[in-house]
Amino acid sequence: MNIRTRLTLLFTLLVASIMLLFSLSIYYLYNQFRENEFQQRLEDKAMTAARLLDDVGQTSKDDLTTMVAEQVSVYNNQDKEVYRSNQTNPVFEITPEVRRQARKGGSIRIRVDTLEAVVMHYYSPTHKQDYVMVASGYDRFGFSKLDRLREILFFGWLFSLMVVAVAGWLFSSDALRPVSELIEQAKAISGTNIHRRLRVGRQRDELAQLALTFNEMLQRLEEAFVTQKSFVSHASHELRTPLAVMMSQIDVALMQQRSTVEYEASLSELLDSVKNMMGLVNGLLELVRANSDSVTLNYQPVRVDELLWQARSALLLKQPDYLIEIDFENMPEQEEDLILLGESHLLTTAFQNLMENGCKYSSDHAVTVSLLFTPDQVQVSFVDEGLGIPAADLPHIFEPFYRADNIMTVKGHGIGLALTRRIINLHKGNIQVASVESVGTTITVTFPLREPTPAIQPLLEETAE
Repeated sequence: MNIRTRLTLLFTLLVASIMLLFSLSIYYLYNQFRENEFQQRLEDKAMTAARLLDDVGQTSKDDLTTMVAEQVSVYNNQDKEVYRSNQTNPVFEITPEVRRQARKGGSIRIRVDTLEAVVMHYYSPTHKQDYVMVASGYDRFGFSKLDRLREILFFGWLFSLMVVAVAGWLFSSDALRPVSELIEQAKAISGTNIHRRLRVGRQRDELAQLALTFNEMLQRLEEAFVTQKSFVSHASHELRTPLAVMMSQIDVALMQQRSTVEYEASLSELLDSVKNMMGLVNGLLELVRANSDSVTLNYQPVRVDELLWQARSALLLKQPDYLIEIDFENMPEQEEDLILLGESHLLTTAFQNLMENGCKYSSDHAVTVSLLFTPDQVQVSFVDEGLGIPAADLPHIFEPFYRADNIMTVKGHGIGLALTRRIINLHKGNIQVASVESVGTTITVTFPLREPTPAIQPLLEETAE
């Protein structure tokens, strides 16, 4: 069942229930009015009969008979019937107990099937005694009007039900028309025209907010889509280059018989190409992992100085000729100030990339790392005296696979800085680059220090130990 049909049914049932309750209330109130009005007429009839009986000693049939099945009976003190207005009409039988209650004063109203009666006390000044008056009858006109009212209410309710159903369908159609328009617009958006956006009609209702939210999601998807296309294009290009080199080397080696030394030289070149490609693949995997949802990452309390030392050790294993100096002179007094919440492997990778870039693009293959602590953050600086980055290339250095013109002769893939910035962003950090061409580059990474929550306090204490 679609929303339009559901809204129509709910609207119809709601209004029908309200109208039915209203109709039943009218019927009940009118029935009460009819009953009270007829009972009052019976009381007046009984009082009239009592006064006539008291004044003239008898009552005339023509004076009293104005109701259907009317009957007026009078009982004396001995509880005997002394008068009955019409011998042919049925007698409304009442018990002695009811008559005794009536003598105490007031009136008693009784109804049996369609007959209604009033039992009341009357004192006769002429005869100096009490009487009990019983007036009964059938309210034919009242019941006839009540039946007619019931028919009017019932058929009016049915007719109104049909009108409400039609009005509900039209109302739901008008209310859901913007939704249908949004659905049609959303169906027209695909990978080839993901730049399109939903048109917002009414600017202040919930559907407008839904369309704006959907447009914001499309914006994020478009950015991710464009980034992915660029990533795949560049990755394919970067992977194709070492594969083409390897294929060429193999083809040359197979063109003719060669000596063992020549084959070893060819295999050595192939090994270099494989290592180059493995480095590229590992960089791509790290970049994909860093671009994943941060919720899936395992954040733990880690020490910044230990991460820097681990990154230095791992890099020196690959490049023993690099010179990496870490300045630990500005260490804080409390070791807790060195701890931040992060993913140790990713942070080590980021620090290693920054150290490797500083050494790779410096003639002396040296980089200096320094730490600076403030009450609410830790700052790590990587300083080299290398080639520097041209001012025109600075805005693009964090784009995947982007490489400045002055470093094309140095081996690299343009993944390191993009991966590093993503890792730092995942840790709510900030990275800034200051560089002068042919002078050197300074990269500053800042991480916020937060008070540990009770949930990670035991981990912090364990790490400190």
